[in-house]
Amino acid sequence: QVQVVESGGGLVQPGGSLRLSCVASGNRFSMYVMGWYRQVPGKQRELVASILHRTALTYADSVKGRFTISRDNAKNTAYLQMNNLKPEDTAVYYCGVKFQGSAEPSYWGQGTQVTVSS
Repeated sequence: QVQVVESGGGLVQPGGSLRLSCVASGNRFSMYVMGWYRQVPGKQRELVASILHRTALTYADSVKGRFTISRDNAKNTAYLQMNNLKPEDTAVYYCGVKFQGSAEPSYWGQGTQVTVSS
């Protein structure tokens, strides 16, 4: 069982920045594919960004150039730096832990609310 805990959400004005953090338990953290997803009411959860290592990254088109995913394996932590936030980025953001070769995450955090509004 992997425990996943997100933090760092909040209210920010358009154009502002936030950094989300995700801590996952276990001694195999470096082997996990860490992903950030988001969901708004009435819509499916969507992938925002994922990382296995520095050269294995994916981003949704809507966040390219504004969001940066990274990880610190020594701290069992993944990050999502979000810059130039827009109102349409408002959502609950979830951290997902996926094993290599799996289609979907096996473990999820509880989610953290990000609200972009003036």
